Amino acid sequence: MTKTTTKIFGAALAALAMMPLPAAAQPAAWIAQVARAIAAKQTYPRTAQMRGEEGTARVKVFISASGAVEKTELVAPSGSSTLDREALALPSRAGTLPPPPGGATTVTVPITWKLL
Repeated sequence: MTKTTTKIFGAALAALAMMPLPAAAQPAAWIAQVARAIAAKQTYPRTAQMRGEEGTARVKVFISASGAVEKTELVAPSGSSTLDREALALPSRAGTLPPPPGGATTVTVPITWKLL
């Protein structure tokens, strides 16, 4: 990946969308921490980059009360199977996320890849 040919939109992660929770919604500060942790591990898959593939995948991330990523589900595909696989793997690569203040929860994360 070269910085001159790709640009990953971390800002898309900052626009993290919450799924409805059984209890109160999580604080915005916690959502921002989760977005930063995931964005820090985002890369552009080389095969997708070489093929000129771009897109936004929406991934539902199941987070335990301790901050562990339990599983991920593809909510909306990006249009590229390579980018979709990367989007599903990305939250787990971030490692343990900040523990949710309200206990176990789910968040839906938009992950965007855009070539320059």
